[in-house]
Amino acid sequence: MAIEKTLILIKPDAAKRKLTGLIIDRLENSGFELVGAKLVRVTRELAEKHYEALRNQPFFENLIKYITGELHQIPNNKILALVYKGENVISEMRKLVGATNPEEAQPNTIRGSFGRITTKGQFENVIHASGNKEDAEREIKLWFRDNEIIE
Repeated sequence: MAIEKTLILIKPDAAKRKLTGLIIDRLENSGFELVGAKLVRVTRELAEKHYEALRNQPFFENLIKYITGELHQIPNNKILALVYKGENVISEMRKLVGATNPEEAQPNTIRGSFGRITTKGQFENVIHASGNKEDAEREIKLWFRDNEIIE
């Protein structure tokens, strides 16, 4: 079993709906160690780097507007970025977070509990969790400086 780190982002729709505390409660009850946390102003540049693997998808522009807070009119484009550490934290956090599509997420997951699809078809899945070890390493470096992670 490997000790890993994973990036968690509490997205703008969660902030707008005042779900941040409820989501953190679920994350903290997972038993993994929180080693990094900060509010981040999400610029277009940061958003594009975060979602670079999806650049050629038809929904790319919508993803950028979503994560920067533009879709939800979030002041200062800020979201909460977290890093958790532990054995198999990446796969375990993915289970806790649930399926990307909130309608496919199990009811006991974060997305199953709080996610929704708007009448315009916008996924509001409230949280991001790194998908694999390579993504986690890349994303953590993108969102955090080394001295911001306390181990």
